Amino acid sequence: MTTARQDPATEHRLDGLEPDNLLAFLALLGLLRALEATDRARAAAERLHPRACWSLDEPPLRPVLRLARPLTRDEVASEAARGIDLLTEVHEFGKQKDLNYTRQEARDLLEQSIGTGADRATLLAALMTDAAIKDEDKPDTAAIDPTPLCLLFGQGHQHFLERLARVPAEPAPPPRGRGKKAVTLTAADCLAEALFTPWHRDDPTSSFRWDPEEDVRYALMAGNPTDPAYKLGTQHGANRLAAVGLAALTLAPETRAGRVRPTLPGGAWKDGFSFAWPVWRDPASLSAIRALLGHPALREPGGLSHLGVEHFFAAQRIPVGKFMNFTRARLIETPGAPS
Repeated sequence: MTTARQDPATEHRLDGLEPDNLLAFLALLGLLRALEATDRARAAAERLHPRACWSLDEPPLRPVLRLARPLTRDEVASEAARGIDLLTEVHEFGKQKDLNYTRQEARDLLEQSIGTGADRATLLAALMTDAAIKDEDKPDTAAIDPTPLCLLFGQGHQHFLERLARVPAEPAPPPRGRGKKAVTLTAADCLAEALFTPWHRDDPTSSFRWDPEEDVRYALMAGNPTDPAYKLGTQHGANRLAAVGLAALTLAPETRAGRVRPTLPGGAWKDGFSFAWPVWRDPASLSAIRALLGHPALREPGGLSHLGVEHFFAAQRIPVGKFMNFTRARLIETPGAPS
């Protein structure tokens, strides 16, 4: 894949990451996690110290990546590819395809992850908590209540853990086109497409149903959505990034309606589950973004204005037949934010 000449820069606008798309926001978290992973092996003076903010004064609204030292876009994508490779070393679930461990199985996994490296423990803590199960009347046999961002439970042979292990480990989609006109992408090419250009969703690879464009219903289409002519592909690079970005959202148990349920930073249960993320002005590290997501005033009007948050987006989880999807996020204004 050829690209135009690029100049190294410490700031990169991420034009591919639309602000109202959950998959795009998770990909942003994944980009920061991946770049932080590559920083670990560097001397302090060579680290990138990735941060992100939003282009509030340069519409259309998009996230902006800030780095401590200049890189070209291709170099950013290459570094992110390296980081994903490092992070996905812990995406191993054996023969388990779905997030339906029993409480004891989940507890054993969480305990075993202690001392095996922060990445493994971080990932498992974002997927499950042994404190929350689906049927508290059967504490020994009931399956855990997993992260609300898990939308795949075997429907249509779609298995969450199977994909969480496989998708980020696939560097790139199959070649596009046929014969001499076929285009083969590298892992960096694929990530650069997802980060820096509008998405075309040309890839026949698996996804996690976080992209609202995957909400395909008969009533909304001119033809049968199962027909190959109407079948929408995926943006493979975005799904790779989002798969490692999920680990930034650690679960915690909370009591709702008299039973213990899992919750995560940015999540809320009211008329179903929704996930919200802020739009902030100043560059913030991944740790700072996680703190904003977990702040109790995230959804309050002007609640985080003192921290530079202008407004937030909220995406609703919805049932679509036997599947689930997330809607396009709604922009929620927060009066009182600084201009």
